[in-house]
Amino acid sequence: MLRRNITTFARRYITTGKNTDTFYRAQINIRDIINRPNEYKTSIERRQLPQELIEDVDFIIKNREIQFEMSRKVNDFKHQRNELAEMLKSKTAPNPQECKDKLKEIKNDLKPLEHSVKELEELIYTKAENLPNLIDETVPTDPFKEDIVQFINCASAEDALNQLPPTETYDHKTIGENFNIFNFSTASRISGSSWYYLVGDGALLEQALVQYGLSKARKYGYKMIAPPSIVKSEVVHACGFKPNDQNNEKQVYELEGEGKSLTGTAEIPLGAYHSSTVFEAGTDFPKKYAGVSRSYRAEAGASGKDTKGLYRVHEFTKVELFHFTTPENAAEELEQIKDLQVEIISELGLKAKLLNMPTSDLGSPAMKKYDTEAWMPGRGNWGELTSCSNCGDYQSRRLGIKYHRQNEEKLGHVHTLNGTCMAVPRVIVALVEQNYNPETNEISIPEVLRPYMDGKDKIIPN
Repeated sequence: MLRRNITTFARRYITTGKNTDTFYRAQINIRDIINRPNEYKTSIERRQLPQELIEDVDFIIKNREIQFEMSRKVNDFKHQRNELAEMLKSKTAPNPQECKDKLKEIKNDLKPLEHSVKELEELIYTKAENLPNLIDETVPTDPFKEDIVQFINCASAEDALNQLPPTETYDHKTIGENFNIFNFSTASRISGSSWYYLVGDGALLEQALVQYGLSKARKYGYKMIAPPSIVKSEVVHACGFKPNDQNNEKQVYELEGEGKSLTGTAEIPLGAYHSSTVFEAGTDFPKKYAGVSRSYRAEAGASGKDTKGLYRVHEFTKVELFHFTTPENAAEELEQIKDLQVEIISELGLKAKLLNMPTSDLGSPAMKKYDTEAWMPGRGNWGELTSCSNCGDYQSRRLGIKYHRQNEEKLGHVHTLNGTCMAVPRVIVALVEQNYNPETNEISIPEVLRPYMDGKDKIIPN
């Protein structure tokens, strides 16, 4: 695969504003917004986003032509200025003083008009950049209700509850502390709430899940990457992650005065891996990567939910999957990521369900998203284990990732997809709560993990 720097092509496509230290200005498709305003408005409405965004679509449509008309006036003024200047220079002006007066008048009119054009152009761009992606037609119509695609290792939700009724007997925190594989009290004293130590077989279980997840990813053609856990904050923004969520709760840990942030998922550095790149014609897509890293979430426990145990924590190990691909193949590759996630959960023996998520649960970059949720009897609820999303060209337009279309001169933006391979703490929650035997006081280890657990088939108190 050949690559060339994006520098020369990017300068041709930037229309407004300044570039950042890392990227050229995001190449937002404003023409598409103008051509399909109702689809963008529907996306905003179905995502339950603020009404102001719909008003922004109307603003863009109304003012884009005004911007063009003002730009035409700027060009007319410049043309007149050049003609008059040339006449004065060549001494062909019939009335030199009249020419000079006209030049002065043009100068006085041109400068504020250019400033107004720039201001309006910037405002249109900013409003367009803030719009969410469009929505895949297969996303559920009810904005708050997901579609159950299938159950994994159980026939129904009732079947899972009948086999493992909700009870504190299966609470992973209590079990893990009694087994001395989790230590929350010391972590709380050292780091604060929502932090933890994994000890002994708990720490070994984390590494077993990572190695198992990576082995599955390699089997399906993913190249392994160990990405950085700190990136420039503009990279976080380009991938569609906001410092605060819709409830204004802090999501991202930012390093004060550094212009950098801790990554909440390896999706961010993986997405930026090919930033500012043009893939040459004939490139073999998809480019598939599996990245293992520590992940950091500032909002853990902020809403008052799941503040105990491993389900919602500030730092955790995660194996992430990421695709760079072409528009025509993206939808099918989302299905492939989803199928791999189902296969992993199935092999781990976890009772779970696969969900096609509603629009209110889609982040701005996502056109469609699948989640899997495992039954967690100690929590008395289902809990998310994996997620996978098709982000279309939302991220690539902001990260500057293009490719040469076959037999076409025009460059296209690649499409990106991401998915969880292994979010370790939550899988541990599900494994402990589903595999704990209160009669023998043992936690059985799934067969696929035993080679990575020194051949052990169970965890016992120590």
